[in-house]
Amino acid sequence: MKRFMFLWCVVLFGYTSFAQNPSGLGNLSKLSNAKTRSISPENFSGGKGKGGMAVPNEKDAVRNQANASRAARELGVGWKVNPYVHIGAGETFTLAEIDGSGIIQHIWMTPTGNWSQSIIRFYWDGETEPSIEAPVGAFFGMGWNKYAPLNSLAMTVNPGSAFNSYWQMPFRKKCKITMENVSIHPMVLYYQVNYAETEVANDEAYFHAQYRRSHPTEGALHTILDGVKGKGQYVGTYLAVGVNNTGWWGEGEVKFFLDGDKEFATIVTTGLEDYFCGSYNFENKETRRYQEFTTPYAGLHQVIRPDGIYDSQQRFGMYRWHILDPVRFDGDLKVTVQDLGWRSEDRYLPQKSDIISVAYWYQTEPHGKFKPLPGKNGIEIN
Repeated sequence: MKRFMFLWCVVLFGYTSFAQNPSGLGNLSKLSNAKTRSISPENFSGGKGKGGMAVPNEKDAVRNQANASRAARELGVGWKVNPYVHIGAGETFTLAEIDGSGIIQHIWMTPTGNWSQSIIRFYWDGETEPSIEAPVGAFFGMGWNKYAPLNSLAMTVNPGSAFNSYWQMPFRKKCKITMENVSIHPMVLYYQVNYAETEVANDEAYFHAQYRRSHPTEGALHTILDGVKGKGQYVGTYLAVGVNNTGWWGEGEVKFFLDGDKEFATIVTTGLEDYFCGSYNFENKETRRYQEFTTPYAGLHQVIRPDGIYDSQQRFGMYRWHILDPVRFDGDLKVTVQDLGWRSEDRYLPQKSDIISVAYWYQTEPHGKFKPLPGKNGIEIN
């Protein structure tokens, strides 16, 4: 009878391991054998009892081992001796390298310098091709190199340039995170990667994110994602639109081509602002202006208005997280958005906008090789 009751509870309420459902208010009371660890410049390995061990040494300090030696010179070991790293021009720095199984739960960072020329990459289980590759600004919803508040469940961007990711990222053998500075100027990076050492269930997929840019669009179409092979679920879109004409610019439909779809997609939305959970041009009818909003699942968090001098173009940033409605696929996936506005006589206008996107999804490995980033000039914001 007890065994029957246990099985009944599993069926009725569900039973998940830590790795399957590692966070949330409903799980905070549950005990777990997972071990909490954190990697930062004060503990590059994340090892237990290995944080804050840097020794101030102003004269012979090894680069990125005691960067704040001067500030800590009167206090000594344990007093914020190495809270940040320097990443030189053209340098790739390994932020974290974790052996074993676990799940990344939170990432915080505040990169200085050019956000579009700092490339973040994640590699799972020893792979040579990244599963996440994007300019760090675009990955965190700041594709135009300008700060805007973003307050959602999966991502937050807080004053003055605090980038936070809460996407759960499981791995089974190894995790490696790098930052490449393609700028000619050095950068400073404070960061923290919080994770759990734990077993990962067999049905856990790997997190992926990919950057694309059309500058401008060709044929009034921007491909958010294609070439995906495997089984998984699409969980989010960041889209940045730079408009090159007057009038409303967001009539285009977002389309999901699933599992062999060719000419016609399975999922077709009714317009760009509709897909991002707004309506009627994101317009505040009282002020006759675009209305920024940022919510747990969707937002128009950034509106860059022309200033009459150098910021001559309207630019927008928006996000849509499929947290409660993931788009599931069994074999392949392609996602596109039409670039449409209005012209005279109530006709659609095929536009030539500047569109940046980052697609976020989970899938089984191995994944298809990403389309190469468009190069230094291609990711530059101008």
